[in-house]
Amino acid sequence: MTYFIGLDIAKYKHDCFIMDENGNAIKDSFSFSNDSEGFNTLLNELQKLDPNQEKRIGLESTGHYGSNLKIFLEANGYSFMEFNPLLVHRFFNSKSLRRTKTDKADSRKIAIYLKSTEFKPDPNSSYHLKCLKSLCRLRWSLVDERSLQLVRLTNTLDKIFPEYKAFFDGKIDSATSLYLLENYSVPSKISRMTKQSYEKMSSELRHTITYVRFTKLKDLAKKTVGNEDEILEFELGLSLELFKELDKRIETVESKILEEFSLMKCHIRTIKGISDLTAACILSEIGNIGRFDTPNQLQAYAGMEPSTNQSGTHEGGGRMVKHGSSHLRRYLMMAANNVLKYNPVLYDYYLKKRSEGKPHNVAISHVARRLIRIIFYLEKKDSDFSIEKMR
Repeated sequence: MTYFIGLDIAKYKHDCFIMDENGNAIKDSFSFSNDSEGFNTLLNELQKLDPNQEKRIGLESTGHYGSNLKIFLEANGYSFMEFNPLLVHRFFNSKSLRRTKTDKADSRKIAIYLKSTEFKPDPNSSYHLKCLKSLCRLRWSLVDERSLQLVRLTNTLDKIFPEYKAFFDGKIDSATSLYLLENYSVPSKISRMTKQSYEKMSSELRHTITYVRFTKLKDLAKKTVGNEDEILEFELGLSLELFKELDKRIETVESKILEEFSLMKCHIRTIKGISDLTAACILSEIGNIGRFDTPNQLQAYAGMEPSTNQSGTHEGGGRMVKHGSSHLRRYLMMAANNVLKYNPVLYDYYLKKRSEGKPHNVAISHVARRLIRIIFYLEKKDSDFSIEKMR
């Protein structure tokens, strides 16, 4: 006999339903708290089951809410399988038109869905892989916050010195631009800079603007149509301070990511154009490649499979299905942009899609899907990348 155990994960408490292979309830839905006492309640119920029978545990992927419970189950010798909540939802929608949404009902649905699918327990995740994923997610969050501060900085500059952004071709986060904003901030101060100011800037920065452009910036500052204001200058200084602080934090996190990544075996890094940092982020989102049997499954997990539209004699492809990991999809799109510079085969494929009338981003998404297949085979076959194998 096999026990099917469905767990519905929530923030403060979880629900469990246990049934046998005939669909009979062994333990009706019960709740347990998301703490040590609650976890022991679950463990006691699991230990009451026949130790000679197989126990299959299923739960939906719910982000970090179930992390501690999964670690607890692994520590006590129990394996489990995670599902995409959308699959469970669609499975039951196909069975009935009735809508019943409660935590207790959900745990029962998960157990039933678990019984209907092939059981592929998730391998015990290594400590380093869990840390890597957490660090990569943290980095992405900090990068988004830094981008927000850059937008605020730009908006304030548009009021104080609107000509400034165009002078730096939109790159106001360059070393020279940040130096000027930190030390002079407003047009009236920039217009009064001297030759000594330029020499000091040149000695402190590895690369900076020429003296000719330095003089042109001073002239722009004298003639600006912007308006200086005490409050605007305060906002500018605060945004700049937050931007630079976030920049430092990101560097610290990136160093930690590379430190963890150095302990892992990964072939993604052998693809020219993919940095160790990007490879680490992609690996952290994929996790154990053993979870996927085909590259199509990995493609679906990344949310990069094309939709299908078929009716009668008509059959066509639709837009990319974005139901998978948004983080993995984002990393793959970034990586696809970079590998084009070094991979003639993928670049020719990109040009082919462009010649078919595809916009740049759509063509890049096609490249990213081919990149997924490459990554799948590299990790599955435990081999490094070779451009010759693509020809």
